[in-house]
Amino acid sequence: MGVRVASEWLNSCSGCEISIIDMGERLLDVLQVADIVHIPALVDSKYFGPLGDRKHLSLPEADVGLISGGIRNEEHLEVAHEMRRKCKIIIALGTCATHGGIPALANSWTPGQIMERAFTTETTDQTEAYPSDGVPAMLEACYAVDEKIKVDIYLPGCPPHPDQVFNALVALVQGKPLSVSNKSVCDTCPTVRKGKGDLKQVRRFLQAPQYQAADEPLDQMRCLLEQGLLCMGPVTHAGCGGDAVTPRCISARVPCRGCSGPVRHEGNQLLDMLNALASNGIDIKSIPNRPLLLRFSGAHSLLKPPIHERRSS
Repeated sequence: MGVRVASEWLNSCSGCEISIIDMGERLLDVLQVADIVHIPALVDSKYFGPLGDRKHLSLPEADVGLISGGIRNEEHLEVAHEMRRKCKIIIALGTCATHGGIPALANSWTPGQIMERAFTTETTDQTEAYPSDGVPAMLEACYAVDEKIKVDIYLPGCPPHPDQVFNALVALVQGKPLSVSNKSVCDTCPTVRKGKGDLKQVRRFLQAPQYQAADEPLDQMRCLLEQGLLCMGPVTHAGCGGDAVTPRCISARVPCRGCSGPVRHEGNQLLDMLNALASNGIDIKSIPNRPLLLRFSGAHSLLKPPIHERRSS
């Protein structure tokens, strides 16, 4: 019997599961040495038994547990705790699991405000109560997985590159230490950097960057941040390019959006980016919608509703 692997998705979009499938034929290599005992994305699985007659949620025991998505409601929390009980090693798979991801942008509002927005709008009939029968109750915020259970390994990315997923599973199956990069996107970016210049402001990516031709080598194109485009490369964890190394967005000549979360797990992309820009003489007031610098990492209490709104909710 090979290494037993269980996978669960919580507050997520299934992109991480697609990344698993995108391993292609390598997935067959993994299946030769690993037994996937639970993966709702691919195989129907019943939390309360085949007939639904069990009283408590139960998952099979496994050596490795992959959890994608953050924790937003009571069901997510219950599943996360069960995975922690049944799995020897827990991997937080994807930036939603490691740092909250896009769903954690909702942490800027209270649950009451979110429900009101969803069910009380100009095109929605007024309701005296929100759906509750059989619907898991929302938690007060969208949490990263390690805010509620112990996590052993972090694989950020939106989604993680298939190479990263494959390398992680192979390392665990072979009993080898997993090598996780501590570099930033900038560290792996091939574009030309000329250092400090006369740039004083940054702008949204509404115009194409300057380069000679569509087939111009990336190592001849000027750094997008130095061109005045807001690029999160200096404060974002590297690895989105997989074994090819070159960051995915940069390969398409698009500024980094920050989807792999901070370089250091406990980092703050907003503060780190403000410091990086200010130290290079760039006016941080020119940054459009500064809270969006946390668009992928708003968990860990980094994004919160204004204090007066929290008190009134």
